[in-house]
Amino acid sequence: MTDKPLAGQVALVAGATRGGGRGIAVQLGAAGATVYVTGRTTADSRSPMNRAETIEETAELVTAAGGRGIAMAVDHLEAEQVRALVARIDTEQNGQLDILVNNVWGGDPLTVWDAPLWEQSLDDGLLVHRSAVHTHIITSWHALPLLVARRRGLVVEVTDGTADQGYRGSFFYDLVKSSVIRMAQAQAEELRPHGITALAITPGFLRSEAMLDHFGVTEDNWRDGVRKDRHFVLSETPTYVGRAVAALAADPDVHRWTGQSLSSWQLAKVYGFTDADGSRPDWGSYFTDAVIKGVDVDPRTYR
Repeated sequence: MTDKPLAGQVALVAGATRGGGRGIAVQLGAAGATVYVTGRTTADSRSPMNRAETIEETAELVTAAGGRGIAMAVDHLEAEQVRALVARIDTEQNGQLDILVNNVWGGDPLTVWDAPLWEQSLDDGLLVHRSAVHTHIITSWHALPLLVARRRGLVVEVTDGTADQGYRGSFFYDLVKSSVIRMAQAQAEELRPHGITALAITPGFLRSEAMLDHFGVTEDNWRDGVRKDRHFVLSETPTYVGRAVAALAADPDVHRWTGQSLSSWQLAKVYGFTDADGSRPDWGSYFTDAVIKGVDVDPRTYR
């Protein structure tokens, strides 16, 4: 198999400024794809998230990995901006779009973990829903006609958790992440007659830039984060979910997954990829044993 299985393919990763979106974009680039990366933070302007990572940096990483990164500032709540994005892809790529990744989130500053629905801000809760669900709908509405016209392609909805997971700890967060899974299922049914695959994917305990900052560590000393949360020992880098998406995109039999809710750790076992450090963290099995069952486990056996 060629080391550039996605050479000649075109991808759009919506919400690729940092974290899982950046990891997915870079790994699609490593597989040879041309990747349009979008987000609200640029070299000249920061989004309300107020973080330093930019879409230009992501595009440069995509190109350095072996693909072609193209950055475009887009607020995916603004339908006109998304329309312009898709029109640009249509023009520059002669109508070709092979992979659509809906990864827009933006809900971290608005999510409340220690209060029930009726004690939370209604405005903030509805904004979380708009930021992480409406954005996906708007993007798919504009982009899917490109895939349908060519009767091929892959749509990936990035979420947190799988379809069989229970309550996710906060009403609005749970509603959003469950909705994204359902969106993948619905798109799978409507795209099936057109030969297009749609699915949802979740990383495990994602060791994103924001999470490293939260734990006061860097990628070099990330294991020190277990002092705040012992489960951080099974965290994974954005590379892991990125390699999962790249493996799906390169699979000629990817349609077998359509409508399903998948995970980085599950797909690592199927496709044989590893995280950036060569390990293969199995967050799902660890969480079941160590958290749900409360078993005293050796984390090393899950990596």
